[in-house]
Amino acid sequence: MAPAAAHIPVAAASGSFLILPNIGLMVWVLVIFGIVMYVLSRSVFPQINAMLDRRAQMISNEIDSAESLRKEAQEVLDEYRQRLAEARTQADEIVTRARQAGEAHQKEAVESARAERERLLQQTRRDVEAETRRAIDEIRREVADLTVLATEKVTRKTLTDADQRRLVEEALSDLDFSVLGGGEG
Repeated sequence: MAPAAAHIPVAAASGSFLILPNIGLMVWVLVIFGIVMYVLSRSVFPQINAMLDRRAQMISNEIDSAESLRKEAQEVLDEYRQRLAEARTQADEIVTRARQAGEAHQKEAVESARAERERLLQQTRRDVEAETRRAIDEIRREVADLTVLATEKVTRKTLTDADQRRLVEEALSDLDFSVLGGGEG
């Protein structure tokens, strides 16, 4: 048994046959590796490359689509901001016009109230003046009648119409009616 044991390499006995180079094994490994690489390069690698190209194209398309969407979103945002600014400007204009209309309406109402007040004051003055004149005329008639009666009693005779008028005119000219009429007589 000893001669058979002498034929076994020391490395194989120690379990390190993978470390020691074996030319025959290396050749077969290289041949099989070449065959596998040839088969892979003919059938699998083109499919992998095609799949990677499709994936790269899809990613590129998605990037382009995302960029396009970003640009559209930016345009929509810019348009929204512009419309918002326009809406604010219009709202400010509406508020300004409403304020001006309110002020004009208020001024018009004040002017209308003043005009109405003046009209009512003028009407009241005219009414007071008319009533004053009517009262003065009535007082004159009363005074004339009283004067005629007093004259008849004093003279104990009846006066003619011309005498009565002359006496009334003289009596009235002596009276001061301006005090009753507020300066008018």
